[in-house]
Order: sequence, then C-alpha cells, then structure tokens
Amino acid sequence: MKQIDQWVRPNIRQLKPYSSARNEFSGEASVWLDANESPFNAPYNRYPDPLQTTLKNRLARQRGVRPDQIFLGVGSDEAIDLLYRIFCEPGKNNAVSIVPTYGMYKVCADINGVEYREVPLHDDFSLDVEALEAAVDSDSRLLFLCSPNNPTGNAFPAGEIERLITAFDGIVVVDEAYIDFSSHPSWLRRLDEFPNLVVLQTFSKAWGSAGVRLGMAFASPSVIGYYNKVKYPYNISAPVQRYALDLLDREGEVRSWVDEILTVRALFIERLEELPVVVKIYPTDANFVLVRMDNAPAIYEWLVAEGIVVRNRSSVALCGNCLRITVGAAGEMDILMEALRRYSQSVKL
Repeated sequence: MKQIDQWVRPNIRQLKPYSSARNEFSGEASVWLDANESPFNAPYNRYPDPLQTTLKNRLARQRGVRPDQIFLGVGSDEAIDLLYRIFCEPGKNNAVSIVPTYGMYKVCADINGVEYREVPLHDDFSLDVEALEAAVDSDSRLLFLCSPNNPTGNAFPAGEIERLITAFDGIVVVDEAYIDFSSHPSWLRRLDEFPNLVVLQTFSKAWGSAGVRLGMAFASPSVIGYYNKVKYPYNISAPVQRYALDLLDREGEVRSWVDEILTVRALFIERLEELPVVVKIYPTDANFVLVRMDNAPAIYEWLVAEGIVVRNRSSVALCGNCLRITVGAAGEMDILMEALRRYSQSVKL
C-alpha cells in the first residue's frame, strides 16, 4: 500500500488550514451573525458552503464514487496547480509528463518553481512507457497523463496506464477532460484500487459549461483531505454550485449533446478525407480532430480571414502542419467545410 503522506511537502503536512465560519457549524439556523455578512441581497449575501457538500453528494451518486473522493476546483487548472503545492518542493522535486499534451501542466510547474520533464510520444502519438519510466527519479512526485490526450485526440491503453500507476512512486494524474467522447472507460471505476491515482474531469467540455469554470478531481480521501487543506476557503461560488446541481439533473440532455457531437464528428471526418489539402486525419476520442494539412499556417490565416477560428498546432512537438479543429454544431462545420473547399480551389488556380 502506497502511503500518500510520504510524498506531501512537510510544510503542508504541518499546515493548520484556515477555518471559516461555515466550517465550524453544521446544521440548520435561522439567524446568521457569524461571518460579518450583509443581511441584504439574499441569497448572494451569504458565503457558500466551503466544501460544496450538497453538490458533492449529488455528483458522487452520478459518478459512482464517494463524496470524500471529490475535490471541486475553479476549472481543472486549480486542481492541477494545487497538486504542485501539495506534493512538490520548489527547486527539489520534479513532475513528468508527455509531449505534446495539455500546456497547463508545464505552466503550473513553472509557476511553482518545479522542474518539468517532457517525454515525447512516439510518432503515432502512442505512449513511450519505457522512456517515461526512465525519466523518473527519487525526486519525481507527479506524473501527468491526459487521456484522451490534447491535442492528439487519442486515448492511451489501460494496461500501459496501469503499469505506470503501479510503478510510479508518486501521484499519477489521469486527465479525463474528454472522456465523455471516448469509447474507453473512465478510471473512476478503479479509483479504490490505486491510492496514488488522481482523475481529473470537467464540466467544460461535454457538459457545455466552460464559462462556469468548474473542474473535478477524484482521488483517495487522503489526497482529497490535502486538497481541502490548501484550497482557498470559498473557492466555488454559491451560484456555480446551484448551476451544477441543476445541470446534473439534465444528464439525459447532456448525453444527447454528446451523441450529436459524435455524429457530427464522424461526418466531418468523412468530408475532410475528400479535401486535397488534407494530408492526414488522426484518430480521435475527443470533441476535436487533429488534422495534418499541406500548409497549416496558410490555411489557418485563410480561415481567420473568413471569420473562422481553429487552433494552429504547427509549433507543437510532433504536430507540424497540424490544425486542431473543435467539432461544433452541424451548421458551423458546414461553414468551415465550405471555407476549406474555397481554399482548396484557390491553391489550384
């Protein structure tokens, strides 16, 4: 059994967290005179539940986990940043991840003064498990795996991820921001097997709520306890908590959104294959498609001039001449395809 405490920074282990007025009371009350709040402008005059108890209970039922296995953050980025604060001593410990992948892992490492080691994927975007294991040393505390990966779109085999979770003497973070679009099962179902596993999910993608900024980290109660120890007291506002509760009641509608995106994605890939400017379309388990073009920078500029914004990933490792294209509504994809056809015709002239 891996002991989480051994990897936690000593000052965090010894930290006495801030105790808010709402932390110190549980139950029902009719008069609130404990937190220097205004008596006017209800319900926004009251501080929110610092541990989001009602929302976590509802989310636990929906995801098949326990409430004490959930941390809620301001987007997944807060959950990522706090992992560095909990486990990585600046100037001493390091984090390991793949490249290309989600850029905030490195940004958070740089902000926290933590060495960040990048291990390239193979040319087909598969994991180089041996290279990842070789990059680890006794000061490695975090290992980030985005699966399905951004910007490549592919999910990694469960056997390879399990090998890394089992072998790594630290916290393995599996970022499942795009799991709702994938045929691969979530690692949430195996959370109890691995005390060093943290699974990240988000309301931003399939749940259509990027503007709300609500991310989730699922982990052992020990890890969640440290999350709650170091987070800001009222990190999730009351309106966001209410919004999320309402959204969880619309799960069937959300599933229909996902189904529509997958249908549009399949049709979009078929149409892309007909374009002469398309060199390669990479397999995807996400709500985006990575496409290698014959001249991605020129196509990107053409689309911008047409009022269409995609992501030019040409400067990212292994993604030369690649555009990452989000799967939008059917009408938006029609507009994009028409613009790409016009570009293809223009380069023939």
